[in-house]
Amino acid sequence: MPQFLYQVRPTRLAMLTEGPTEQESAILGRHFAYLEQLLAQGVLLMAGRTLTEDARTFGIAILEAESEAAALRWMQDDPAVAEGVMRAELFPYRVALWADAGPPR
Repeated sequence: MPQFLYQVRPTRLAMLTEGPTEQESAILGRHFAYLEQLLAQGVLLMAGRTLTEDARTFGIAILEAESEAAALRWMQDDPAVAEGVMRAELFPYRVALWADAGPPR
């Protein structure tokens, strides 16, 4: 099945340096729950973010989807993207190597 990577970046960098607002916190909670749902459905292969707190910071999610249109819908339905806390970009992607013993959840 085709794989895709979507990259997210915060729309308000101060969310990382000063902390999220109450509204941003709620949206980020829904974002995490959404990714957990995609993982349980077998759509999400992995997700994570850099630990930087400057303009270089970003997160990624690697998905398997039947088509680019389906992957785009998954990305656009992410609450952090849909509610404007993060901006996102989708890329066709292929995992070349994967460790047998991946990092713990």
